[in-house]
Amino acid sequence: MAEERSEKKRETPISQRRLAAVVVFVLVMMILVLIPGVMAGDPTGARTLEENPGAPVDYVWVLICGSLVMFMQAGFAMLEAGFSRAKNVTNVLMKNMVDYAVGSLAFFAVGFALMMGTSAYLLVGTDGFFLAGEAYDVGTILNWFFMLVFCATAATIVSGAIAERPKFSMYVLYSAIISAIIYPIYGHWLWGGGWLSSADFMTALGGGYGALDFAGSGVVHAVGGYVALAACILLGPRIGRYNSQGKPIPIPGHNISLAVLGAFILWFGWFGFNPGSTLSAHELRISVIAVNTNLAAAAGALTAMFIAWNKVGKADVVMTINGAIAGLVAITAPCAWVAPWAAVVIGIVAGFIVCYGYWFLERRGVDDVVGAIPVHGFNGTWGLLALGLFADGTYGNYTTEAPLVTGLLYGNPGFFLCQLISVAVNFAWAFGTGFLLFYILKRTVGIRVSPEEELVGLDISEHGVVTYPDFVYSEPAKPTRIIRMSEAVIEREDEPGTERG
Repeated sequence: MAEERSEKKRETPISQRRLAAVVVFVLVMMILVLIPGVMAGDPTGARTLEENPGAPVDYVWVLICGSLVMFMQAGFAMLEAGFSRAKNVTNVLMKNMVDYAVGSLAFFAVGFALMMGTSAYLLVGTDGFFLAGEAYDVGTILNWFFMLVFCATAATIVSGAIAERPKFSMYVLYSAIISAIIYPIYGHWLWGGGWLSSADFMTALGGGYGALDFAGSGVVHAVGGYVALAACILLGPRIGRYNSQGKPIPIPGHNISLAVLGAFILWFGWFGFNPGSTLSAHELRISVIAVNTNLAAAAGALTAMFIAWNKVGKADVVMTINGAIAGLVAITAPCAWVAPWAAVVIGIVAGFIVCYGYWFLERRGVDDVVGAIPVHGFNGTWGLLALGLFADGTYGNYTTEAPLVTGLLYGNPGFFLCQLISVAVNFAWAFGTGFLLFYILKRTVGIRVSPEEELVGLDISEHGVVTYPDFVYSEPAKPTRIIRMSEAVIEREDEPGTERG
């Protein structure tokens, strides 16, 4: 036994051990440097409570809503697992667990400081690393928690799009980088006092405010969706997804029950996502936000259902699920600034975008397992534009006080231009950094498992554990044609000796 341990120890390269020691040393030194300022904020909350006796109501509100958003991780996990094949379910669930864990630490160490720092024009903030110094404060940490669960949502969007073929080690690295850098920097430009929301030329153009995004159609969903687009392009489609002529072949998921459960969890969690973004229970606009959220989801679901029904002759549950989530994504940016009728219109357009967006990408060889790119990317963009169109001037910038937010249809073309600028920057940043990240990973550690591992399933090759150990199934490299019941009946009727009726 001792010889075996010694042999294993010799197998570990010395360079790796030294690298690990250096990383730990650097982290410890950074924490020690930050400790002297640890009491600069209000870590007990006593001063905050004295200055604002009504603060506990808002704190409880934000923590409950943040917990609902965190529970959306379960929704994403169930939906992605249901849309994937049985041989890859453990891998899908593991990615959803790990991106939240890795993202929490990366956002704690670096991401929050970049996102909510005090610099309006530079890429980086000036404090908040490791939640030390001034950031060791009950109010700042409350904000950190709410921003974290949004960060986790952006990160996990990519998981579903690239399912069934990436290396797990690559995904861990990706989760750290999007949580520490990609999401926080664009988030800083809109939510941290950065140039998109606060630069002089943007506020002058918008009429007292620059580009806006109430709860994250762009900051969260479009960022995740366009990083997913870059990843899918560089990964390539799954084995068997296209035939030799390039025609797409459906690869159905293994469990629609899980997918529907995931959709309902996400729909429910969105009532924390959008109303919670007021960051105050005293903003009674939360009632309008909740209703707008629900209406857009319902309109998106029905629109996608009817479009797919018209195309394939069946009410497609998968497209209906994606239509509902697309409506939720699209209403996320304008939810506080539009009337309920506008929320329905936004949801209807979202249903069209998700259907035709998915088919557009599919015809061009982009294999998106769950439809995350049209759901989150395309509809995140639509949400930013919808805000610039339909904002009706009844609510201000997270407050009832002026300046009130008005869009193009209410006489403010300048604000719509601000939203167009934000859309362009959002795509350039998310797709550009995502493509660069996955290209570097592809050229270094590699991003895709071998064909043999992909065929046997990532549960075994990446984790050594299968979700359904009692299942016995075999799967060819190229999926067989799926025959509908109606087709089977016709074929039987055509057989010799088979009578109709």
